[in-house]
Amino acid sequence: MLDDTVRETVLGTWAGGSSKAFRHSTIPAMFHAQAAHTPHAVAVTYEGTSLTYAELEACANQVAHLLIERGARPERFVAVSLPPSLALIVALLGVLKTGAAYIPVDPDRRTDQADRMVENGTPVLTLDASVLEAAIDRPATSPKVWIDPRNPAYVVYTSDSKGVVVPHENVIRLLKATEPWFAFNPEDVWTLFHSTELDFSVWELWGSLLYGGCLVIVPHSTSRDPRELLDLLVREEVTVLNQTPPDFYRLMDADDGRDLALRYVIVSGEGLEPGRLRDWYARGRDTALVNMYGLAETTVHVSYLALDEAHRPAGAGSAIGTGIPDLRVYVLDDRLQPVPPGVAGELYVGGAGLARGYLDRPGPSAERFVADPYGAPGARMYRSGDLVRWRPDGSLEHLGRR
Repeated sequence: MLDDTVRETVLGTWAGGSSKAFRHSTIPAMFHAQAAHTPHAVAVTYEGTSLTYAELEACANQVAHLLIERGARPERFVAVSLPPSLALIVALLGVLKTGAAYIPVDPDRRTDQADRMVENGTPVLTLDASVLEAAIDRPATSPKVWIDPRNPAYVVYTSDSKGVVVPHENVIRLLKATEPWFAFNPEDVWTLFHSTELDFSVWELWGSLLYGGCLVIVPHSTSRDPRELLDLLVREEVTVLNQTPPDFYRLMDADDGRDLALRYVIVSGEGLEPGRLRDWYARGRDTALVNMYGLAETTVHVSYLALDEAHRPAGAGSAIGTGIPDLRVYVLDDRLQPVPPGVAGELYVGGAGLARGYLDRPGPSAERFVADPYGAPGARMYRSGDLVRWRPDGSLEHLGRR
C-alpha cells in the first residue's frame, strides 16, 4: 500500500548502503603497519603491566610461528582459552597472524555447552597458557602467510550455540565506515570491558589497536563494581568506553563528579532508555553519548544514534538511529515487502557487514541469510528477528523481538 515516492524513500535514501566498503586489508596487516609506525607506544595494559606495540608484535609473531607448526592456517580455527590478561591479547593476535580464526572461550566459564561449541568449531588446537610458554623460543619476525581479507578472523557463538563466522574485511570496513563519526586516533585510551566471547569485544580490541590507541584490560572484578570501574577510568584517563545500558546506568549511579577524560561512551547490546540519562547530563558531562544497535551476524554494529540532553523517547520503543553507511537496512513484512513509516516490521540488514553464516550449520544459515530482493544480483540480507519501525525522520525505532 505504498505509493512510489514513499517506496523509493524507504528502499533508497533511508535504506542507505551508499558508501563503498573498505575491503583491502586484514587485521594483522593493519596492526603490523601500526606497530611499525608507533613501536614504542603502549598498546595494552593490565593491572600495572603493559606491552608496547613492538613488544606485542614480536610476542604475537612467536605464537604465530608455533601455531603454524601445529597446523594453523587460513580457513582453520584455533580455540583461545585464557583469562583477561596481556597473554590473551598476544594469543588472539598470534592466531590471526597465522591466517586462522580465533574461537574465544572464557576458561572461568567452561561448561559442557562451551566445550561442545569448541568441538563444533573443529579447532586445530586450543591455545592456553602451556602453548604460550612453548612459543618463547620461536622467531619474533612476522610469519610469511598470505591472508585473504575474506578469510575468517573470528567465531562468536550466539545464545543458541550457533557459531557466527566473520571475515577480516568485515572488521576493517566496520572501523573505516564509522571513522567520520568517531575519529579514533593514537591518543585514545580504550577499555576491554567485555568478554572476548562477546562480539562487542571485537570493536574494543581492534578499534583501539588498529588506530594506535592504548587498550586497558578491565579485570573481571572491576567490571562488576561500578566504583572500581570509575577509579580505573580516572586513573587510566580512558577516552572511549563501551557499555551495555544496564552497566552504564550503574556507572552513572556511582559517578562522584570527578574529572573524566571520556570522549565517547558507546552503548549497545540492549534497549536504551534515554530518560535514564538525565542525571549524567545534570552533572555537566561533555562526553558524547552514542547508542548503537548491533548483531553478531552483521559484525557488531548496525546503526548509530548520537544522543544529547534534549533527546527524548518519541515512541514505545528504543531509538536506534540510522544504518552504518555501507549497510542497507530494510523494514519488511512477512512477504518481504517494505512497510510504510510508522508501521512495525522486521528488520533485515544487507551490505558489507554480513557474516559468512553459521559455522557448519547450513540449514540455519540458509534460513537467516537470505537473498536480498532489493540489492545487486547475488546480494544477501540477514533476517534479524527484531521488530522496528521507521520514524518520520528516517531513523529507526526498535520495538523488541518477534
